[in-house]
Amino acid sequence: MLRLTWVQPEDLIGHELHQAALDGREPSAIAARWRAAGGRVAPLRAGASPEPASRYLRTLAEDLLDELADLPSTLADREPTALARIKAGCPSWPAASAPTSAAAPTEARYEAAWLGRAVGCLLGKPVEKLPLEAIRQLAGSTGNWPLTTYFTARGVPTDLLTAHPWNRRSATTSLAENIDGMPEDDDLNYPLLNLLLLRRHGKAFTTTDVARLWLDELPAGRTFTAERVAYRNLLLGIEPPHTARHRNPFREWIGALIRADVHGWTNPGDPAAAAEQAHRDATLTHTAGGVHAAMFTAAVIAQAATATGPHDIHTCLRTGLTVIPPSSRLAQAIQHAIRLARTHDDFDTVVDELHATHAHTHHWVHALPNTALIAAALTHADGDFTGSICRAVSGGWDTDSNGATAGSIAALLTGTPTALPDRWTAPLKNRLATSVADFNGIGFDTLARLTHELAHKRTPLEAAHP
Repeated sequence: MLRLTWVQPEDLIGHELHQAALDGREPSAIAARWRAAGGRVAPLRAGASPEPASRYLRTLAEDLLDELADLPSTLADREPTALARIKAGCPSWPAASAPTSAAAPTEARYEAAWLGRAVGCLLGKPVEKLPLEAIRQLAGSTGNWPLTTYFTARGVPTDLLTAHPWNRRSATTSLAENIDGMPEDDDLNYPLLNLLLLRRHGKAFTTTDVARLWLDELPAGRTFTAERVAYRNLLLGIEPPHTARHRNPFREWIGALIRADVHGWTNPGDPAAAAEQAHRDATLTHTAGGVHAAMFTAAVIAQAATATGPHDIHTCLRTGLTVIPPSSRLAQAIQHAIRLARTHDDFDTVVDELHATHAHTHHWVHALPNTALIAAALTHADGDFTGSICRAVSGGWDTDSNGATAGSIAALLTGTPTALPDRWTAPLKNRLATSVADFNGIGFDTLARLTHELAHKRTPLEAAHP
């Protein structure tokens, strides 16, 4: 029996009922109809329920998804998706910066950023989807708590591994004893796709250009949550930005955020341009808070690309907040997380407070708690690379994505790959596995060169592949 994750209506409806309550709509009457018909809640951690629904329940789920989409939102004015409205709601929107070749970071700085993204992702891969307490127990059982290096299964008691098994898809490539180069991950696939996007279309790309590129170069099986729904919508003939809204309860999850790095890297010192670029990418799959998270991240990275060192992380985070509406749920969550990080010396206490605030109301892949955690980790570590990735991963939720983004930002702040400890970078062997285009096996030094070229170049390149 084939149970496809993230696309079956009977599984989407539970997520949509929850998302509707988060984004200011009143779903209780529709929820009651679903329950009365025998409908189930959304799967808690996986993307598909174990058994198929009846034809009646599947049809009802499709109808109710459409009804939920038509409900008015009380947050629509505070949390717009359209760029013009976002900018109008941001009183401190940064001034545009005139592009200059001199502003582009060195290739070495980009290599650090690519490596940092990979290292942080790899650190978080084996514990993705695991509860917070399981992460703490697994690391603690080997003397690696607080986290200082990659997870290992060596020395972990059998009963603990039985109770909390590693992520089954990642353990064979991401535990310390198994690492042999950087394995494939969507957190690295999307930056690769965005390199192709800018090489083919330049910085004036459209959301439709993103859609066409995905259909050409991104295997459908390598997509998840909002990206998988949008991909399905494209195949159904639905055009952007409706691809982000049609039966897509994941439109405020983390997928657009993990695509933001290249938009920041290629607009060094220009957070406004980075945020606008990220917006055109994000609106293929996301709305409101999901789009805001991508814009925030792109602006932080653009600011970090010209920063003078790790201590500048606080300025970078403040800059990121200028491109999202200050009254939005995301802005408030980030500000709360930063306050916690400044207040508590023990980062576990920060994490406990964040989980107490968000864990009961948000899915573990939702952009809001994950973006808040990233901001808290970077703040608490004062931009230090090891401190940032270890804190981001130790906070749970979407561990590999959070580690990747924190690693990208903190490594960019160091300015050079030689500033990254060898215990993190040596196991990657300057080799990245991917199913995207001709990138499989590419080195991080080559990716740095390609990114550096794009940061300097203002017109599209003709070449489609590296």
